[in-house]
Order: sequence, then C-alpha cells, then structure tokens
Amino acid sequence: MNDRTSDRQAAGLDLEYELDAPTEKVWRAISMPAFRERWLPADKLADTAPVSAIPGEEVRYRIRDDEPPHLESVVTFRLSPNDAGGTTLRIVHRLDDARLTQREPWALNDNGCTQMRAA
Repeated sequence: MNDRTSDRQAAGLDLEYELDAPTEKVWRAISMPAFRERWLPADKLADTAPVSAIPGEEVRYRIRDDEPPHLESVVTFRLSPNDAGGTTLRIVHRLDDARLTQREPWALNDNGCTQMRAA
C-alpha cells in the first residue's frame, strides 16, 4: 500500500456511479424519507434530518455505527446530470466523530515544566 492509498483510506470513501435515471428521480430517492427509508433506514442515521441540503444537487446525512464505540460519520450524496441523460451520483463518506479529535486532558497536578537539577 502506498502513501496515496493510505491517505485516501484515512480520508474516507469516495465513490461515483453513472445511473440510468434522471437527476430529479435520484434526488427524490435520496432526499425524501419515504423513499430513502428503503435503502438507508432511519435507525442507521444519527438524525433523520439531513445535516445540509442543496435541493437537486447535494444532501448530507449523519450516520452512527451499530456497534461500539458507535462512531459517527457524514455521508454526502452529490448529483449531476450526465451526457447520457442520466445522473452521476457521487457518494463521499467521511468519519466525522468529535471523539476522535478530542485531546487528552492535562493532569490535574501538572504545574508546568519539570526541571532536573544535577547533584
């Protein structure tokens, strides 16, 4: 595995699909709860409301793992019309859990720099 591969894995997943369906139809499938529930059930989401949405172009959902430590990630679905009259669907999945960026607390008895003296 080279450095570029491990960088991509650390960054998450980035997938692209060419779909034989108009952008409007794909948008309904990923943004309307009744349709989205068929392939992305609400119990997999950290919140059923999207994190953000640009109608017809992009929608983001926060997902929570089923198993401990129940890490959260953000999945972004981006749509664009393709030359064949269908849709290019780009899925970007990034681990985005606040617990991964928290720093260890300083020791309560930390008084700053420790200096050593020679005897």
